[in-house]
Amino acid sequence: MEKNLYKSIFRGAVILISVALVFSLFYQVPVQAPEKVGISEVVNLIGEGKVSSIEVSGDQLNIQLQDETKLISQKEAGVGITETLVNLGVSPSQLATVKIEAKDESGARFWMGVLIPTVLPLIIFVAIFYFIFRQAKGGVNQAFSFGRSNLSLFTNFKDKISFKDVAGLKEAKQELEEIVGFLKEPKKYLDIGAKIPRGVLLMGAPGTGKTLLARAVAGEAGVPFFHISASEFVEMFVGVGASRTRDAFSTAKKAAPSILFIDEIDAVGRERGAGLGGGHDEREQTLNQILVEMDGFERDSRVIVLAATNRPDVLDQALLRPGRFDRRVMLDLPDIREREEILKIHSQNKPLDESVNLRQIATRTPGFSGADLANLINEAAILAVQKGKKKVAQTHIYDSIEKVILGPARKSRLVSDKEREITAYHEAGHALVAAGLKDSDPVHKVSIVSRGRAGGYTLKLPTEDRRLKTKSQFLADLAVAMGGYVAEQETFKEISTGASSDLQEATRLARLMVTRYGMSENLGPGVFGKDEDFVFLGREIGHTKDYSEVVAGKIDEEISNFLKRGLEKAQKIISAHKAILKKIADTLIQKEVLEQEEFEKLIGGFKLKPVAF
Repeated sequence: MEKNLYKSIFRGAVILISVALVFSLFYQVPVQAPEKVGISEVVNLIGEGKVSSIEVSGDQLNIQLQDETKLISQKEAGVGITETLVNLGVSPSQLATVKIEAKDESGARFWMGVLIPTVLPLIIFVAIFYFIFRQAKGGVNQAFSFGRSNLSLFTNFKDKISFKDVAGLKEAKQELEEIVGFLKEPKKYLDIGAKIPRGVLLMGAPGTGKTLLARAVAGEAGVPFFHISASEFVEMFVGVGASRTRDAFSTAKKAAPSILFIDEIDAVGRERGAGLGGGHDEREQTLNQILVEMDGFERDSRVIVLAATNRPDVLDQALLRPGRFDRRVMLDLPDIREREEILKIHSQNKPLDESVNLRQIATRTPGFSGADLANLINEAAILAVQKGKKKVAQTHIYDSIEKVILGPARKSRLVSDKEREITAYHEAGHALVAAGLKDSDPVHKVSIVSRGRAGGYTLKLPTEDRRLKTKSQFLADLAVAMGGYVAEQETFKEISTGASSDLQEATRLARLMVTRYGMSENLGPGVFGKDEDFVFLGREIGHTKDYSEVVAGKIDEEISNFLKRGLEKAQKIISAHKAILKKIADTLIQKEVLEQEEFEKLIGGFKLKPVAF
């Protein structure tokens, strides 16, 4: 409503300005209006020799006297000026002294003078009514098109995507090859009696490339690609979502062979009848219509429905039965080799310095998705420009990794010398304990530069991707988490609030070891407690306690035991190597940052031997 009001005001202002400009072209304000006299007086003035010139414009006479005074008179219509003056007694000799000039009246000026006063008001009224009826017509059209889907058609991409543009995901691409083959050559499948899957569900964490892979399928098959988000089906009016679903499937069928891609299908495809949070009839009707449309596909229909979700566990089972989304393609986070390939793709159009080693960057980015890596390279390019460089260097990418994980560096933050010293010893404690344990991941960087909420950080990363984690590795993580706490206690004989996040993480790990992974020797193998997953929110919001108070006490005791074991191990390593702790802390105070090579060289002189937990 407010937007339409602004448009109407703008249009009215344009009309008024246009009218003012038109009138300004044809209307001039006279400096001093000439005196109007009769024709007989003109004759007398000519007889007295006072007239210098006469300009004839139609029936109007513009008279200029010898003293440059201007007068206006009017002659008889249809009679020439010379004939008029002679008839009134002006002799030829008197007439010869007067310069007479006839000026044709401009046709445009004449017609404007006639038409503007009569036609212009009519034009203004017509324009006003036109805009009023146009807005009314737009409202009617909007009402009739309310049930149409807002499909986005991609047929000719500026940059055509194919499987070679999707790094990694080897198994997922192999699974989708048959979809491409069916869209290209359906006859060989139908001749043998094979039923082509009607729906393919792409499942994976955010940023793993579900939409990109769907576009790649369309690019490989060379077919139209219709894209819509499932949330666009749902409106506040019941029945609109079902209508838009019918329209979307109808549009895709008309363009067959084609691909209909529904992004975030869990927005409408969640489990029906959850019984919590109330029902949404519109969402359920939309889901029912999707189920009906997929059942309505003919056997030889060349329309493939691709859908993407990162929460397959909340989808209604009716969507996943054979004949609907019976093909499920899992997209995992990339491993180190795939991360290196993704980095190569996203750095193709960026000038990289010779020092850049994408393998090392892939090593530092475990858990990064394809979207995260693309953002990482873009952040590195932005950082290079900010520093006035023409090429992206390795240091720019390293800084971007830390910016993505922890946030931008806050070097302008004022920190007292005492807090700086505490932070240095705290991070030195983490690094020393990590270097002193065989089962700990190697230290890649130690910094006391504040980033995000962290006053400093110790970056330790595995040398290879890991799917499983052992009890010894968890215990090593507990000891490393306690390293900063112990270093402060040993050095300053008191502790600060800087260890709060470390203690929180250590407690979380210890609880998982006891209640989820069965790593407690006293409680034995078993899972304690169950997280309730309410589908209307799509996330864990409750914890069911399925054990007695006696077991709860034992769980708390075991968590405390694990934390104590980690604390004792950290105390043992730091007490035995206080000289190394001081050397690392002093170097951090001086340089603020220690990279992996510098750190290993620093502790190498002390001949530190890592021990098992």
